[in-house]
Amino acid sequence: MVETWPKGVFPARLIEKLHAEGAIIASRPLDTDQVQPASLDLRLGKTAFRVRSSFLPGPSHSVAERIEALKLHEIDLSKGAVLERGCVYLVPLEENLALPPEVSASANPKSSTGRLDVFTRVIGDRARGFDQLPAGYTGPLYLEISPRTFPVLVRTGSRLSQMRFRCGDSRLSVAEHQALHTSDTLVTGGDVPVGEGIALSIDLKGQGRDGLIGFRSKRHTAVVDVDKKAALEVRDFWDPLYAHGQSELILDPDEFYILVSLEAVHVPPTHAAEMVPFDPLVGEFRVHYAGFFDPGFGHSAAGGTGSRAVLEVRSREVPFLLGHGQTIGRLIYEALAEQPVRLYGTDLGSNYQAQTLKLSKHFKAFEG
Repeated sequence: MVETWPKGVFPARLIEKLHAEGAIIASRPLDTDQVQPASLDLRLGKTAFRVRSSFLPGPSHSVAERIEALKLHEIDLSKGAVLERGCVYLVPLEENLALPPEVSASANPKSSTGRLDVFTRVIGDRARGFDQLPAGYTGPLYLEISPRTFPVLVRTGSRLSQMRFRCGDSRLSVAEHQALHTSDTLVTGGDVPVGEGIALSIDLKGQGRDGLIGFRSKRHTAVVDVDKKAALEVRDFWDPLYAHGQSELILDPDEFYILVSLEAVHVPPTHAAEMVPFDPLVGEFRVHYAGFFDPGFGHSAAGGTGSRAVLEVRSREVPFLLGHGQTIGRLIYEALAEQPVRLYGTDLGSNYQAQTLKLSKHFKAFEG
């Protein structure tokens, strides 16, 4: 009898079942905390390849074949190595896939990765797109890494990205978003009606934070070790930004900002969410590299009442003026395939539960 998998995003139990049945293949046992409430952290392998450019292998090539044609040199990650800003690296991951015919996968940078402005994308053999593995994909996984702001120290086993598994299309319709908001209050503090997802806007007043509205990254900093928590002084890497005047902020080209949503976000235990651009025609800026919100984010029972969405923002080619309350993204909710056994939150030691404006876990608390 061919097993059928339930429709929806897979919570931890089903991810662990995929691994137990050989659909997720790892070169060594999974770490005890590697399976998150609705995603799997992916670990770097032993070697990084510095390549001339980013690429997609296309339907006729494996990633390994493209690496061989484009690589500049190989870097041993077993004892740690620095990846320089502005360079592109390809790293084979410790996890491979042999997915069932009805199960697909998608990937995003982890929240801490996005908040360091480290651009990552997962690639599979013969892929036509980044961060998407089709249903039934069988083959290796690679991570493209390009630090944009800070040089980073990584090593074998470092976790920069995460993968979500699903069966079918479980995204909610407009009516389903509205019904879920009525029953579970998905967002508070904003005045945009719920429709195709939950619209999020920018907070440029800093109320309750003594006017602190965000941080702008410094240039020419020291290295960030991606595996060390609370090790770095904030002001060595960031300039704090404070509200003034008309609650506006001009984004300078090629600068990186950490900002925060005006609204508090709630992801009920029965759902997960993903941030998508509000409208690419609205403004010349990019928001949020790390788009996953696990079940339980902002959930009161998991210690998350009032959790804001922290936004990684980078302007594109021209300076761009942001105003307080300007819509900058949408959260699209998806139903889980089954009730989860664990939630994002305090019991798991989740780094960003109950957050307001918060830098990545690598930095000490900001004292103002």
